[in-house]
Amino acid sequence: MTERPTPDLTILETRVYRGANIWSYDRAIHLVVDLGSLEEYPTNTVPGFTEHLIAMLPGLREHSCSRGKRGGFVERLNEGTWLGHVAEHCALALQQVVGHDVRRGKTRGVKGRTGVYNVIFGYMDEQVGLAAGRLAVRLVNHLVEADPEFDWDTELDDFIRRAQRTAFGPSTQAILDEAVSRDIPWIRLNQHSLVQLGQGVHAKRIRATMTSETSAIAVDIASDKDLTTRLLSAAGLPVPKQDTVRSADQAVRAAERIGYPVVVKPLDGNHGRGVCLDLQNEDDVRAAFPIAEEQSRRGTVIVESLIVGKDYRCLIIDGRVAAIAERVPASVTGDGTATIEQLVDTANADPRRGVGHEKVLTRIKVDEAAIELVREQGFEMTDVAPDGQVVKLALTGNMSTGGISIDRTFEAHPENVEIAEEAAQMIGLDIAGIDFICPDITEPVRETGGAICEINAAPGFRMHTHPTIGEPQFIAKPVVDMLFPPGATSRIPIVAVTGTNGKTTTSRMISHVFKGMGRKVGMTSTDGVVIDERLLIRSDASGPRSARMVLQNPRVDFAVFEVARGGILREGLGYERNDVAVVLNVQPDHLGMRGIDTVEQLADVKAVLVEAVPRDGHAVLNADDPLVREMRRRCSGQVVWFSMEEPGSETRDMIDAHCRRGGKALVLNPSERGEMIVVKHGPR
Repeated sequence: MTERPTPDLTILETRVYRGANIWSYDRAIHLVVDLGSLEEYPTNTVPGFTEHLIAMLPGLREHSCSRGKRGGFVERLNEGTWLGHVAEHCALALQQVVGHDVRRGKTRGVKGRTGVYNVIFGYMDEQVGLAAGRLAVRLVNHLVEADPEFDWDTELDDFIRRAQRTAFGPSTQAILDEAVSRDIPWIRLNQHSLVQLGQGVHAKRIRATMTSETSAIAVDIASDKDLTTRLLSAAGLPVPKQDTVRSADQAVRAAERIGYPVVVKPLDGNHGRGVCLDLQNEDDVRAAFPIAEEQSRRGTVIVESLIVGKDYRCLIIDGRVAAIAERVPASVTGDGTATIEQLVDTANADPRRGVGHEKVLTRIKVDEAAIELVREQGFEMTDVAPDGQVVKLALTGNMSTGGISIDRTFEAHPENVEIAEEAAQMIGLDIAGIDFICPDITEPVRETGGAICEINAAPGFRMHTHPTIGEPQFIAKPVVDMLFPPGATSRIPIVAVTGTNGKTTTSRMISHVFKGMGRKVGMTSTDGVVIDERLLIRSDASGPRSARMVLQNPRVDFAVFEVARGGILREGLGYERNDVAVVLNVQPDHLGMRGIDTVEQLADVKAVLVEAVPRDGHAVLNADDPLVREMRRRCSGQVVWFSMEEPGSETRDMIDAHCRRGGKALVLNPSERGEMIVVKHGPR
């Protein structure tokens, strides 16, 4: 043992598995790490290591590790465990810090290489998982010997910000969580919010809360506030009086025609930007016009009558009200001692508040508009507001400007619900956010006075899924119900073929059979990617990327994948599971790649397909190959044997016993006309 440990932990190799792989049933990140001199130093021999680690990542206290109970990993740290294992748990804990619920991991030594370990851990977002692995290794080295350039707080903040940049917004994530709970597969199509739900012909797409069912015409209408108001007015729905203008002079004339007080807002704005409320005279209108004009893409501004009341957002999904929230503008309440500035800082210190959409609430922004609004209420930011005095910091109740939401879903008057549903149908949106201004949503809006002031395409879900006050509404359910009605299929059948020899021929034969049954078959093989008998790409396409290409094709209703050992070792399968796995044979070819040096190891790689068979699936296995025969133990579904052995052989006896228990097999039987292929199913 060396005198003192040195920070030698290094990453030798990084792999990202995007589907089932040799280490895990699900996607995972694989780091090959070298401990160097640290191989001689388990955690209990490094002074202060465990205490400092737990202080930096307190979530590690929850890790059960192999003990199967809370605190199991801390026990392992105190008893002494190797630092590669620590890096695995740190990578998981870092992802949990940013809200990614990943718990799967394992660390195993590399055979024949002392101090070199395979570190495997799950991930939700690929870039976040890779960043977590790198930061975990740096943290372990820092705890072994302090690095003056490593500041933990800064590193953690940078990691959290990176995760927030690539993370789905709260609306997209809510839909995906619901889809996953129903076993609907999904594929991220870009680095933003464009996601495919389902496979092949069953695929639907979402981008935030717009879906592949959302009408482009409806989105255009909703983005034109003037046209929206005219259509709603023609349907007899309550809307404010309004006029469109392109200059400050026109705005003043329109305001005088409508009657003060008025509202000035951009024709095609969003998130409440550029909206100026409660304008009492000509000077107010002239000052508001450039603010609204700046936020209008077309340079057109709307002047409309001011509707007094509370701000309500009605969320309509597939023609029905799914949730209603009252939106309260950003404000603080005086306590008689703290200044308004200090009250804002206190409000922003709430752990629920963050930047943008990262948390359930957004931090209150103090800009020129907020300072001016405070002045209009008779205060400066440095003044102390009287106890109980509410000081507004924004006029609109948008969550993105620091507002809060109160759930009112079950309090709305039925007549108001009907008005909101009719408005969404009038515009034609499948998912719409109807903005109501009225004194009280529990009373009929036509009697109390009030109006629909705006209709939004792609409305945010955050105020409904995470209201500040009230019960959260599970609004992702009706969205997924709309895209995949109860009983609808989201997956296409997948047949995966592997083996050392004969994969391409077998894949072609299976494709030909199903083409004859009227299926639109997508096939990948070493020849290329074939969609419905048309060769799209001529190359070796037996890897996971080609498989994902087929699953994204909207014409395919049946998939046949030739799966080579290289793709499994490099990226995993590229999909979650296959309905049928066909394993032809395992021969000692192509050894010496990525640590696969024996035919038994090669069989373990091929067996990934068998492990990816669900309970209602099938594994078609070669009973004549002893390595393939062993794979039956890894199959959750049913095994179908095929054999060239003659009756009376040991293999045929095993198959006969399998069929007596109700199993299936294909065998060769001698007859007067030569050998016959016989299908055996149970006693038949």
